[in-house]
Formats: sequence, C-alpha cells, structure tokens
Amino acid sequence: MKLLREFVSFNDLEMIAEKKETGEKSYFLKGPFLEANVKNRNGRKYMQETLDREVKDFYETKIKTKRAMGELDHPPEPTINLDRISHIITDLTMDGNVGYGCAKLLNTPKGQIAKALVDDGIQLGMSTRGVGTLDGDMVKDDYKLITVDIVADPSAPTAFVEGVLENKNYILSDSGEIVEAAVNQLKRNMDKAVTENRFDKSAFSTATLEYLDSFLKSI
Repeated sequence: MKLLREFVSFNDLEMIAEKKETGEKSYFLKGPFLEANVKNRNGRKYMQETLDREVKDFYETKIKTKRAMGELDHPPEPTINLDRISHIITDLTMDGNVGYGCAKLLNTPKGQIAKALVDDGIQLGMSTRGVGTLDGDMVKDDYKLITVDIVADPSAPTAFVEGVLENKNYILSDSGEIVEAAVNQLKRNMDKAVTENRFDKSAFSTATLEYLDSFLKSI
C-alpha cells in the first residue's frame, strides 16, 4: 500500500482564535478537509463510498475517543509521532462529497509553532494522510484514513508536492494496524537469524525458511 497525502483548498479554511476570560486563546482550524468524486491536485480521485466509510470510522474510533491527533507537516511514514503532534481533530463529517472538519491546536511544541503562525497571519492548510493502492488515478477501496495534518501553503497553486511516496510501501495487518512493508520485516528477521544462529548452520537454515514462509504469506 502507498502512503497517500492529499491537500485541500486553503481558501475555504477558517482560522479562529477564541480568547478566554483568563486571557488564554483557543485556536481552531475549520473547513473542508477532504473531497470525493473529483480529481484532486495530485491527480487522484476518491470514491464517495470509500470516504463516507473512512470518515465515519475515523469519527467513531478516533474522534470520539480523543485519539484523532495530527502533526505539523506530513511525516514520511503513516504512524503518528507523539513528538510532532500539533492538534487534535474534534469533528469530521461528510456533507455531500466534501468532508468538513474542525481541529484544535494544542499546547505542544509543534502546536505552539502553529499558533504563532496563526497569530502572525500565516494561512495554514489541512491535508489528509492515509494508505491505499491506486488503479490509475483512482484510489481503490482498500484506502485507510490515518489522520489530517497541518501543512503550509505553497507559493503557487500548482506547487503542491506529489503525495505518493513511491519508494515506500505499507501493508495493513489483519488487526488493522499499519506496518512497514513485508520486505523490511524480512530483513529484520534475517538479521536476527544471523545474530542468533551464527554458529549453527542447521538452525540458521530452519529460521531462514520460517522467515521466508512468513514473508510470502504477508504479501
């Protein structure tokens, strides 16, 4: 599976700073987070049914449990990095073919950076991060939404980066956990076999066959 990162139009994203009686501000980013049935800036299209399902699942499993965390800028992998968390998504629902959301900036180091950018009038944007496979320009139904990250607005509308990391693949385990590509797991297993059985050729051969069998079953 490929890591897919998609951008939405920043012109419709509303940045809100609510000042409390204590003088402390709460920062929110509200607006369209994703869109179905149209070719996006990366030349890809998502089916309505796929995004309806993923947004509903994201709301039930992540937003309701307060685990819908996002990062400041996209990382090169699908996992959430706790040291890069900048916001928590408090709402995400589909209205027609558009998914509208709300994200609250947190008092984390990355969240403080995002707040400072908002205070200085910098226009921020939201970008989905997920994994899935492609059929031409169509994202297939195996797509899994991971989160929505905060990104910067490129200098030109056509300057958005390509969202597929062609040099990395990911697989989805039976439990739904996103893991590294099977080939990387095989490499780790082989390194382990060499370390543990360097003086026992028979044990090394047995371990190698087991790891190769596990590799073939996972792809």
